[in-house]
Amino acid sequence: MAQEDADGTLTAAALARAFEHAREYVSTRRERPVWASATLDALRRSLGGPLPYDSTAPAEVVDALARAAEAGLVTMTGPRYFGFVTGGALPAAMAADWLAAAWDQNAALYVMSPAAAVVEEVAGAWLVELLGLPPHASVAFTTGCHMANFTALAAARHELLRRAGWDVEARGLQGAPRLTVVVGDEVHVSVVAALRLIGIGSQTLVRVGVDGQGRMRADALASALEQIDGPTIVCAQAGNVNTGAFDPFAAIADACARHRAWLHVDGAFGLWAGASDALRHHVAGVSRADSWATDAHKWLNVPYDSGLAFTAHPAAHRAATSMDASYLVRSAGEPRECMDWTPESSRRARGFAVYAALRSLGRRGVAELIERCCALARRVAERLRADPSIAILNDVELNQVLVRVGDDDRRTADAIRRVQDERICWLGGTTWHGVHAMRISVSNWSTTDADIDRSADAILRAVRQPD
Repeated sequence: MAQEDADGTLTAAALARAFEHAREYVSTRRERPVWASATLDALRRSLGGPLPYDSTAPAEVVDALARAAEAGLVTMTGPRYFGFVTGGALPAAMAADWLAAAWDQNAALYVMSPAAAVVEEVAGAWLVELLGLPPHASVAFTTGCHMANFTALAAARHELLRRAGWDVEARGLQGAPRLTVVVGDEVHVSVVAALRLIGIGSQTLVRVGVDGQGRMRADALASALEQIDGPTIVCAQAGNVNTGAFDPFAAIADACARHRAWLHVDGAFGLWAGASDALRHHVAGVSRADSWATDAHKWLNVPYDSGLAFTAHPAAHRAATSMDASYLVRSAGEPRECMDWTPESSRRARGFAVYAALRSLGRRGVAELIERCCALARRVAERLRADPSIAILNDVELNQVLVRVGDDDRRTADAIRRVQDERICWLGGTTWHGVHAMRISVSNWSTTDADIDRSADAILRAVRQPD
């Protein structure tokens, strides 16, 4: 029998239990073991089993879920999680995300949720200004940077083929003029995956050389463009996933302008340097691009499911992603119709959390968050560099630190495993320029000097532990 909740009693009880579990989790996250303790088999036993035949009270479901999931949680929102450039949720953003779930708004059309539509409009304008992008840029609120890249590159595909006399939305790609895409040798995998989704195969990409920190070489790009005839997309990078380095945007934009190529910037975390006076030089020239992609759930520290796409060509953006039907009621007064700008129609109102984060931090707070994380990255690099067996492989210009133990892949991998097993902090491994390295990404609003020092001590213990 379907559960009845006419007076809201069941809902209130479930929310109360969820609040208690969440409060317990948040209040202990600073001292919680960072890595999960449960094995795969244990989680399957605690969470699995046959689907129950009878219904269960919502509050009981919440309690059971919290108990079963506890040992499998990773404290990503805590101050010593340094994996995958993952920020923790700001208090205002987390609370706004709870409200968004409670309100359960479909952020597709203005008529479905006027508040959701307007909050995206307002937050989008704040973001454009904060990141130093052209004031007329369009904005899309997506699931993450992968879909932000897809959205921006779909707009690029539309516009370049339109200039060539081809309507790709109506006619598809079969028979269309060939699109050439140029990327750096250290392009992020999400860009390659997004290009596949718009019909550009990974083996067709033109790859150009990079420097020792992974920055695209502008001279190599210029030479490559001289050999290309026809519609062209160039994908640059703000924040190399390993080193944090930035491509030379001004020189790249010059080359793109000479060849009428569309310049897209994948700035999953590095684009946020534009919010800081101290770091803005890293993105000099980035405003000359045609499109940009970034993650709000990285350095803006909002809950997950929050990417952002921007384009300097709103008409192309809207043409590539919008849809229409007789039942889709559009409102008078030209409000923002959210579904015109994303590859989704029905979706959660993810703009509320972004709005709350920006209102909570303000312009100065965003800059301080970015600058503090970069200072903390330099601090951990300095602590580790003091050990003669440790090499810091990158120039620590942003929030990324690459660490290698001796000249030995095995010793580096062993150190990573020991750090993870101790659970004081969590960091991952990567392969960079043919060698194994420990990758530390500092991007959480709550990380302090003490957290960095405690984590550095854990890494040093792991490095110095005898085999």
